[in-house]
Amino acid sequence: MDDGFRGLTLTNTMTRAKEAFHPLDWRDAGLAEADRRVRMYVCGPTVYDFAHIGNARPVIVFDVLFRLLRHLYGEAAVTYVRNITDVDDKINARAVRDFPGLPLNEAIARVTGPTAERFGRDAAALGCLSPTVEPRATAFVIPRGDGSPDMVSMIQTLIARGHAYEAAGEVLFDVGSMPEYGALSRRRLEDQQAGARVAVEAHKRNPADFVLWKLSDENEPGWDSPWGRGRPGWHIECSVMSEAYLGPVFDIHGGGLDLIFPHHENEIAQSRCAHGTHSMAEIWLHNGFVQVEGRKMSKSEGNFVTIHDLLETDAFGGRRWPGAVLRLAMLMTHYREPIDFSVKRLEEAEELLTGWRRATEGAGDGRPSEAFVAALSDDLASSAAIAELHALRRSDPAALKASAALIGLDLSPVRVELALSPGEIEARIADRLEKLKAKDFAAADAIRTELTEKGIQLKDGKDPASGERVTTWEAKV
Repeated sequence: MDDGFRGLTLTNTMTRAKEAFHPLDWRDAGLAEADRRVRMYVCGPTVYDFAHIGNARPVIVFDVLFRLLRHLYGEAAVTYVRNITDVDDKINARAVRDFPGLPLNEAIARVTGPTAERFGRDAAALGCLSPTVEPRATAFVIPRGDGSPDMVSMIQTLIARGHAYEAAGEVLFDVGSMPEYGALSRRRLEDQQAGARVAVEAHKRNPADFVLWKLSDENEPGWDSPWGRGRPGWHIECSVMSEAYLGPVFDIHGGGLDLIFPHHENEIAQSRCAHGTHSMAEIWLHNGFVQVEGRKMSKSEGNFVTIHDLLETDAFGGRRWPGAVLRLAMLMTHYREPIDFSVKRLEEAEELLTGWRRATEGAGDGRPSEAFVAALSDDLASSAAIAELHALRRSDPAALKASAALIGLDLSPVRVELALSPGEIEARIADRLEKLKAKDFAAADAIRTELTEKGIQLKDGKDPASGERVTTWEAKV
């Protein structure tokens, strides 16, 4: 009997152990093979601003897993859901700030529409496939005509089962009603104190109780509900959207390390208590944090970088970076480890891509190497997978091309429109060399800057015979 194991192991945050992946549908002997699906949910963006480079990491990591699952089980057998959160207090605040003269609902649409579209373009530029489904939270707040799950109905179920209560205009989840609460984050209820993420309020039975529904003022978006006009809490959104497309229990739930508590912990509580199940997802995966040039990214540090900045401006390293370079730079570190995102890392990734593209020029169609798939199947061991790409560069360029494509790296030659002709570039290089000989370094630097801005990168070296400085150039994407 086919138990669904294809050699894939993944580190489950719930158990803190590497586990063999056996999809749920393959455990159901009564399910026809054609109806079996691998089901994965990943928390997507809250669309109140452009996504930053830290947001790019889960987008890339789980796209690689999506691609690998499709390779192992077949494209039609994998359902990948990544939501868009388009109702949130941060969105409300941004709408009021940016569009003060408009009705709030219209102002919110003005914020979420362009930012969601921008996120989609950024993800595509990073080489990511579109998820199978990309639901928006606002479509699942109140009961729907198609009978799909909705937030109001799930909250009613939680109240009826004794897991939620109404107090001070809010509906709150009663964490004390779930003995296993805290299993994912390994936090005991009795150890949780008031702080940045656990607020103590008089109407709560427990400081860790969290909001399922809150009332809306006239200047806030709201939906009619049994508890008055209001809006959902953040956590209930993902419990409902995942159920709508993947069922009460599914295979894989992913997101960034920062979502383990409280978001994923609270999702588990809501979903398990609403459905009476032993779990919400069989395997929980979390990617590590991203630093920028050795420091935690923040606007106050001046190192807050959006994907848009990297792709379309000169805000990082004085130049624009191709999406493939950003993608490889992320994959050079194992997904669970922290990344120090730097210009040096991007330059290293660009050099690797250039070498692989040269090696695969004229290569025919091939298949990903077995060693590459095996490395990737070992908890997405990207370092070992990249080492295999190095080996394939010399031994099998066609397999290199196919293996790189499996993780979303297109090694096709890049066509670059030059702002200057090759003759003009050589003339500017010769002029710069003369300036260097005359020790007019400012003028020489100005020429280098001019060429860099036109997409031409210079590399200085020495002639082996004469020892004199020589300069070569290449066009950058």
